[in-house]
Amino acid sequence: MTSLIKNGMAALALISAAAGAGAQGYPSKPITWIVPFAAGGPTDALARSVAERVAREVGQPIIIDNAPGAGGTVGSAKAARAKPDGYTMLVGHMGYMGAAPALYKKLSYDPVKDFAPVFRFPDTPLVLMVRKEHPAKDIKALVEWGKAHPYKLYISNAGIGSSSHLIAALFATSAGIKVTLVPYKGAGPALLDVIGGQVDGMFDQTNTALPQLKDAKLRPLAVTSRQRLPQLKDVPTLDETALPGFEASTWYGIYAPKGTPPEALDKFQTAYLKVMGDKEYTDKLVSQAIQLLPPEQYSGQALGRHTEAEVARWKDVAAKTQIALD
Repeated sequence: MTSLIKNGMAALALISAAAGAGAQGYPSKPITWIVPFAAGGPTDALARSVAERVAREVGQPIIIDNAPGAGGTVGSAKAARAKPDGYTMLVGHMGYMGAAPALYKKLSYDPVKDFAPVFRFPDTPLVLMVRKEHPAKDIKALVEWGKAHPYKLYISNAGIGSSSHLIAALFATSAGIKVTLVPYKGAGPALLDVIGGQVDGMFDQTNTALPQLKDAKLRPLAVTSRQRLPQLKDVPTLDETALPGFEASTWYGIYAPKGTPPEALDKFQTAYLKVMGDKEYTDKLVSQAIQLLPPEQYSGQALGRHTEAEVARWKDVAAKTQIALD
């Protein structure tokens, strides 16, 4: 009997050691991050910036897999169906991980039930920009022009369900104007048509809008943050001008398929916190008007709570703005 007990204890020790070795060996190959938008847009740009730094911390390359379509829901469904082994993750976004359940009657994934939240990125405000030749010289004039010309104000966006689409719809409803929302396959082509004069304007994230504004290709009218941005100190907020109380920013996070091993989630969360402790990097984010969060809000647990709250919030917004799609 004593011999059996000793043998059993030895076997358990071997199993524990093997499990520990497996955890320490993760990741042992490249990881894929699915970005459900086209390359070149703000989601793609931010994802690549974060991936480069997190990859150094985890010791394996992170491959960006652009899988655009249906406002990000195609790539999200792909991520939800991926093997939960820690080697496929989703770059989540307010549209397809917050608003999608309110927009689509038939959604092939559940942002809360089908994913394990890993960590949250800082938030990114948006800038409302118009083509240089547009007659409206400020935001109040644009609202007045929109009221006088129903559906004649053409506002482009990165695709149905993108933050530029959602916030433009929220803006139009809040301002009491009827606009024509023009979807594109990504922020890049949507922005190019504003510059080219094919459409009137666009809400774009600061990290991709600032270079265009620096080159004076577009005219900024307002920002969606509650406070003015140091990088655009002469551009008023919607809150202080035409729409008191208006505030909206794009949020992002990394999600893994439900069932992904906890050690994989912990590994990436720890790596990301090290990245966000690099002042040189966070200063770069701030220079793009990306808004840093308190450290505790970057955790997977905080992202999970935020996701649940956003799903509820956008169901309420969709009911008020009538932006449901089918």
